[in-house]
Amino acid sequence: MTEKGQLLSGDSHLELARESLLDLINDKSIPISVRSALEDDYQQLQLILEKIEHGHIYIAVFGRVSVGKSALLNALLGEMRFSTSPLHGETVQAKHVLWKEYESGGVFLIDTPGINEISGEERERVSHDVASRCDLVIFVVDGDITNTEIMAFRQIKNAAQRLILVLNKADRYNQSDRKLLLENLRYRMAGLINQQDILTAAAQPAERIVIFVDGDGKETETRRQPMAEVTELRERIWDILKAEGKTMVALNAGLFAGRFSDRLGREIIMIRRDLAEKMVRNYCLLNGVAVACNPIPVADILAATAIDVAMIVHLSSVYNLPITRFEAGSLLKTIFTQLAFLVGTVWGMHIIASALKGISLGISTVVTAAGQGTVAWYGTYIIGKAAERYFLQGKSWGDSGPKKVVQDILNSLDRESLLIQAREDILARLKLSL
Repeated sequence: MTEKGQLLSGDSHLELARESLLDLINDKSIPISVRSALEDDYQQLQLILEKIEHGHIYIAVFGRVSVGKSALLNALLGEMRFSTSPLHGETVQAKHVLWKEYESGGVFLIDTPGINEISGEERERVSHDVASRCDLVIFVVDGDITNTEIMAFRQIKNAAQRLILVLNKADRYNQSDRKLLLENLRYRMAGLINQQDILTAAAQPAERIVIFVDGDGKETETRRQPMAEVTELRERIWDILKAEGKTMVALNAGLFAGRFSDRLGREIIMIRRDLAEKMVRNYCLLNGVAVACNPIPVADILAATAIDVAMIVHLSSVYNLPITRFEAGSLLKTIFTQLAFLVGTVWGMHIIASALKGISLGISTVVTAAGQGTVAWYGTYIIGKAAERYFLQGKSWGDSGPKKVVQDILNSLDRESLLIQAREDILARLKLSL
């Protein structure tokens, strides 16, 4: 493909990524509560969108304390912009500097704290946060890579798409040792990074003592700071940017958008489940009390059916999959058939209790009514859970069918605890005491 073709492809990828981010940011169907819960993520989306629109490319360095991350960035810049110090932990937070103008935007270099200066959990969060916003990550070591560094490298790789591994302070090793270290790095990192992306550098070579001898044979000792050796790294970075720059930015934005969509989906599901749980329990109580209070034998079952249908209709709206009352009735029939088959004895007792209630008097009526209301409460709860599972799967029972769904729900419930809770709720609402 020609360079022009690559640029057109890169522009096309960027435009697709931009449209994807805009769709996520401007989606009016997302509840305010979800937007509030994901406020930080929405801010990150906005930053990435602005990054694309301004043509910015971010390159970050990662590594242990004192491997020379800041010095490496200064060497690439050709000036001292990032603070370096012999003391550990000089860089305490990520900071960035414009490196060079690039096409319509610019390339920014980002320094980060040492990965061993913060706890494992915090390191993973910082690594993921910075790497997910960067287009290229330079992972720096100053010797044979340790297991901790490999673990950190894997964490960053989960968020970043393009990495370069740099053996810094290469001037400390002779040619033979340097070759051996490179071979070992390539062996240990096989499958994690492209071999051509494992390079050496000397960002801040150690001072050298130079002795001058004048015409009289007098020796004068002086110290010189050799030039930084970052040419190979600089050329590799620019080769990657020229070949993949725009596509890299688009891909990274797309991956972030994908991760955000997953979090968004999980948050919406959690909110819907909480709302559905409250709704189901309200209908359980409504059904239990209605059945317990209805003095007409069998008619209370018809009332319970009407309440269950209303519950299913409302649940469908929670999951944004509205159905008609007729469809809700058909769904209820399907669930009820499987439920009656699996716990037929319970529902047989429910029918008998309905008939007994009409001829019972005094305390027996209260006991029977509360008992029957409890069974109705429990039945509505199972029906609600089954309907919720149906809507969660996009109005589908999945491969297992309704019988398996209802059976799984029954197996997952603590029946005795639910029945006790149902009875207490009903008696509390009726203000009865035995």
